[in-house]
Amino acid sequence: MMTKYKIAVIVGSLRKESFNLKTAKALMELAPESLSLELVDIAGLPMYNEDLEETTPKEWLALRKEIKAVDGLLFLTPEYNRSITGVLKNAIDVGSRPYGKGAWDGKPGAVISVSPGNIGGFGANHHLRQSLIFVNVPTMAQPEAYIGGAADLFDDKGKLTNDSTRDFLKEFMEAFEKWVITNAKKQQKMFNF
Repeated sequence: MMTKYKIAVIVGSLRKESFNLKTAKALMELAPESLSLELVDIAGLPMYNEDLEETTPKEWLALRKEIKAVDGLLFLTPEYNRSITGVLKNAIDVGSRPYGKGAWDGKPGAVISVSPGNIGGFGANHHLRQSLIFVNVPTMAQPEAYIGGAADLFDDKGKLTNDSTRDFLKEFMEAFEKWVITNAKKQQKMFNF
């Protein structure tokens, strides 16, 4: 029986017609059978404020529990002012606490940035990687995924119509599958001396 790896898909855009959300849905269709992708809703998270840890908001607890229960993380981000969105940064901050017990710790991840612009969210992609290093998410280095010209990639129903982008995303997901499996084996070795 094939091992199934549960993957949290975190989309850093709140817009209903988000290109990142459309891409996430395309990835769910293109993912190898061993990966089970589930969208994680970060829209309703109260802004991180350490003072609230005494009576931790239920939304924070739910996010932390959901992230701790997965085997891997797939982040999709637009680029806002050469960086990631506030909602995505807030989710990372919420999941990283309480200090030393963060939900992200050790979960293999990957980053895709999607933008209508030509450089495909390059700045956001790399800013997100910086934060992921600090919260100890081993992030897949290759292939890098900067999806530009996003406005021309989907039909009016939100379906991916560009074949070369579909092929690239399929290859990306196959590489991510290997990344998740490799990291799962490393974790097993660490705990099974």
